[in-house]
Amino acid sequence: MEKTFFMIKPDGVSRGLVGQVLDRIERRGFTIEKLELREASSELLRKHYEDLVDKPFFLDLECYMTSAPLVIGVISGNHVISSWRTMMGVTNPKDALPGTIRGDFAQAAEDGGGIQNVVHGSDSAESAQREMNIWFGCDL
Repeated sequence: MEKTFFMIKPDGVSRGLVGQVLDRIERRGFTIEKLELREASSELLRKHYEDLVDKPFFLDLECYMTSAPLVIGVISGNHVISSWRTMMGVTNPKDALPGTIRGDFAQAAEDGGGIQNVVHGSDSAESAQREMNIWFGCDL
């Protein structure tokens, strides 16, 4: 049974989408192993996005991710990493297909400044373990 880290980002929480996202996870047959409402600290975000810290857009990302609480969790199931990523849809909302979480709920800023794409999911087993360790402080 595979496990992965997932996050409902601040825009998903503030827009009241948590229940709909969790419903999709459960309807797909995945098990929610851990679930927590959390404020993101700058320290956690810098660890989570360590490969982006030096990018010019990182401060905007950090501001967005600290703008409201987020929901973090661990889900498990067969092929959950690739399946969850398919369910989320592509990163940019304008390119996300209807029926995906981002296609149905995410918003791209009209001025091109920033993407609010509702959810995050680990892209590999290694990333999943790393992100679970960062956010929950233990191997899961």
